[in-house]
Amino acid sequence: MLYRIIQRLSILGKMENAPSFISDQFYTKRVSDLHFRHLRLVSSDTSIQDCAKRMAREQVSCLFVGESSDQIEGYITDITLRDEVLAKGLSPDEPVKLIVEYKMVSISPDASLVEALLLMFRTKSRYLLVEDQFQFIGWISRNKILTEQSQGPFMFIQSVKEARQISELKSKWDRMPEIIHLLLSRGMKAAYVNQIITTVADTITQRVIERVIKEIGPAPAKFVFFVLGSEGRGELTLNTDQDNAIIYEDKANEQRESVRAYFLDFATRVSTALDQIGIDLCEGDLMAMNPKWTHSLSHWKRNYESWIADASQETAMKYSTFFDCRAIFGEEGLLEELKNYMYKLVESAPERFFVNLGYNALQYEPPLTFFRKIRTEKIDGEKQFNLKHAMRTMVDLARVYALRHQVQATNTSERIQSLQEKGVFSAAECQELNHAFSYLMALRLENQAEIIMAKSPQPLNWVKIDRLTKVQTVTLIEIFKVIRDFQARMRISFTKSL
Repeated sequence: MLYRIIQRLSILGKMENAPSFISDQFYTKRVSDLHFRHLRLVSSDTSIQDCAKRMAREQVSCLFVGESSDQIEGYITDITLRDEVLAKGLSPDEPVKLIVEYKMVSISPDASLVEALLLMFRTKSRYLLVEDQFQFIGWISRNKILTEQSQGPFMFIQSVKEARQISELKSKWDRMPEIIHLLLSRGMKAAYVNQIITTVADTITQRVIERVIKEIGPAPAKFVFFVLGSEGRGELTLNTDQDNAIIYEDKANEQRESVRAYFLDFATRVSTALDQIGIDLCEGDLMAMNPKWTHSLSHWKRNYESWIADASQETAMKYSTFFDCRAIFGEEGLLEELKNYMYKLVESAPERFFVNLGYNALQYEPPLTFFRKIRTEKIDGEKQFNLKHAMRTMVDLARVYALRHQVQATNTSERIQSLQEKGVFSAAECQELNHAFSYLMALRLENQAEIIMAKSPQPLNWVKIDRLTKVQTVTLIEIFKVIRDFQARMRISFTKSL
């Protein structure tokens, strides 16, 4: 029933926005709709000069290195020739294997162009291999996709990548409510909108980090700057603050104090700049500038050991967000090592660890009255309800089940999908949960954008009940019933109580 209601509402929305959909076909196009280029292959022993000649002759900016399409080793681009050959004075007679870039990213031809661009921005790739049934069949460039959309969020992301001054980055972030409102009104899925907000926030943070490193000098040790909570899950909204931390490599005893001092100064400068841009400081002080959240890798491992061994309800409440983390700058391998270590600890965690995570996920109940109406509170004389609390229930639910069943995804929808693949949720349950989460997220984002653009003092996560249509009200009631039923299942599964 819930799926049919949401589907009906979606159709109504599309009818209202029909002209926008006609003019914005970009959002429905797939990679296969593009005339992607065929692979140009050279062997690893081909000279750099011969590669450059071929690129000039065939007017391409990318060559792939390998013996065949299923044995690709890497690639070179025109930028590779500039940075690795000309800038370093490397002889063009040398074999191309000396300058090959090995980090390749691929995508299915069935993926949307939206997904392709988000993947490119997330992985900092200018090119994607097109992979169909484990076979590379071609490649596409970022410029090729961007020509499909001369205006819109992806050109905006590109403009953020090119910004450097704090004032310029602030002006970009200030435009986000307008852009998000426009995308939602045109029917873009909430999951994509989340990723766009997250990508912009990531890009701004990366620009700030690069600026700080330029100011204070290179880091004295390998490190990774990572984000937690909603940004770690890729579910940022317009009402966001900073949740971040730093892991740096273990150094000799005599270097520890100077290394730590550098990263605390570095983190303070980064967070201060982000706050000036409009990404607020965390009220709970969950930031790398807090000495509690900037540590060596070994210290972080001890943190997770302590949290999981303690397994108290208070610990579950305080540190559950640390299970939703994602690297955005630096040596990603440091975070991967920590996460792999963490999952080994979780595998042998005491039962009370999951019990207390379960209790933590049951703190918020969906706002339903006994008579199955939306329960509200009066704020400034108007009946409102907190949409963030309703969604937090679903986020916590997905996290607990994911940790119990060793699902390493951090995004809520991806966790739910993986749990279905493991047989924890049925296909119908997965569909209901994901549609419910997507609907709530779209409503939350639209509500936030409207409040910000109206310069209203209303809290950004509260929705006025009289602003809802009858269809929206019915849909929300059905969603809250779904959440309540899953909470009942969790109560039995994790807390062994009714």
